[in-house]
Amino acid sequence: MVFCNTSHHTGPFLERLALEPAVLVQVQATQGSAPRETGTWMAVFADVLVGTIGGGHLEYEAIARARALLQLDAPGHREESMRFALGPSLGQCCGGVVHLQLQRVSEADAPGLAMRLQGTLQPVALFGGGHVGHALVRVLASLPFALTWIDSRDGVFPASVPGNVVCEHSDPVHSAVRSLAPQSRVLIMSFSHAEDLDVVEACLQRQRDRADLPYVGLIGSRTKWATFRHRLEAKGFTPGELAHVTSPIGVPGISGKEPEVIAVAVAAQLLQTVNVK
Repeated sequence: MVFCNTSHHTGPFLERLALEPAVLVQVQATQGSAPRETGTWMAVFADVLVGTIGGGHLEYEAIARARALLQLDAPGHREESMRFALGPSLGQCCGGVVHLQLQRVSEADAPGLAMRLQGTLQPVALFGGGHVGHALVRVLASLPFALTWIDSRDGVFPASVPGNVVCEHSDPVHSAVRSLAPQSRVLIMSFSHAEDLDVVEACLQRQRDRADLPYVGLIGSRTKWATFRHRLEAKGFTPGELAHVTSPIGVPGISGKEPEVIAVAVAAQLLQTVNVK
């Protein structure tokens, strides 16, 4: 059995569905403590699983029933429901109840499933194509984010990127701030402190005008931010406005400076700012 379990797995599911039918298992409702929330899903193919509804005996039983439904030839028998009490009989002590819907699906169902399962991806704007930027893209691409990756230089982006990543060349780089999607979380880590300062200023100006950038994060030391803060105060930004910038970035308590370590710490901080599944 092969598992393909990622947080952003609609694409792999639909690609596989073009080749063979599956049973879509989706959490319809929960009561009390449960492994995953309403709307979570997994797709059960003959020998592949895409996604997860939480693991354990709950998932084992759901997979077994889905495989039985997949092999059923009865006309019109495409859906059924299951109820699981997460107690000793399942070997799980969550104490809650999970209601599942099972649905046989095929390639013909793909267009509707794409809209139904994609969900809302939170927009993130990443300024900078350096080592940390590349590491962040690798981490964020597997999470429920729609990532716009921006740099002023040519040749910094890889030849191919995941489907939820869009690369954008912008020179001057801060001009891209005007067209960011509303509610974008912004990460600033360009190759130049001068560019970083320009982007921070553009974000603060947009926040003053529209108040639609809930998180603005700047990579660097406290000394770097103190210097930026002084320059931005001279440009007329108030202490309250400057408090909107997070710098240094990343969840506290992680001291490693390797790009991959920084990327994980920053991704965790972003997840703290949004309500994501």
